[in-house]
Amino acid sequence: MTIAPAPARARGAVLWSALALPWAVARLGFRRQFAYPQAALWGLITNTFFGVLRVAVLLALFGTRPQVAGYTAQDAITYTGLTQAFIMALSLFGWTDFMRTVHRGEVAADLLRPLNLLGFWAAQDAGRAAGQLVLRGLPMLLLFEGLWGVVWPAGALAWVQTVLSVGLAWACGFLFRFLVNCAAFWSPDAAGFGRFAWALLGLGCGFLMPLAFFPDWFQAWLSWTPFPAMLNTVVEVWVGVRTGAAAWSALGVQAAWALALGLVTAFTLHRGLRRLEVAGG
Repeated sequence: MTIAPAPARARGAVLWSALALPWAVARLGFRRQFAYPQAALWGLITNTFFGVLRVAVLLALFGTRPQVAGYTAQDAITYTGLTQAFIMALSLFGWTDFMRTVHRGEVAADLLRPLNLLGFWAAQDAGRAAGQLVLRGLPMLLLFEGLWGVVWPAGALAWVQTVLSVGLAWACGFLFRFLVNCAAFWSPDAAGFGRFAWALLGLGCGFLMPLAFFPDWFQAWLSWTPFPAMLNTVVEVWVGVRTGAAAWSALGVQAAWALALGLVTAFTLHRGLRRLEVAGG
């Protein structure tokens, strides 16, 4: 008996059906960010205050020099605006939501959902990141544009590369954060692992200072880690430090790290779930 291939329309319906649930989870994650607008407003004010301080420090570093490590003073201001804008969207100060569900046993309810556990959390975090980008990221960039002026991606190609880089940075960051949270399967108090990991993330991703400002040996060491792919690459593509083929190469590195982190995280989650006990079960 010969089996005819499914019509294209039917395959499209199957694909949409598979994506409908993750899309619904992401949409709810997005809407949840707007539940407390006053908290978002005060968070934005706090980010602005520290952003102004960081701009003052960087401008003092430049002094009368037109460039430092390939960055102009305007690039440095843009770097500060971007890193402040992405604090919440990319959870640069850490994230322990999954860790808490493991410690409280709530992960058992997550396992009953008709969606892969890692996929469920990825969809939820994607919605959360998009919501935070709208609530606090875009207003922060507009504030920087109004106060000092910001360097924007030059041309359609640069915008495409920047948007892809932001998406890959989120993917790398989420998978790294989820991997750290998996420590909860092996430790009743994994917060210490998290604090150490978030400190490494803040230093290695270029949040504290553009990585180009660090010594060559430190940049070479960081290039073997996934941390630059979580923020620094976005900044370099945005301000034009990397353009054309160099930008595509940087995006390829980000994609490779996302794939590697995805495999390691899925394996670690699989091993962790095998030793999970909830209420003696």
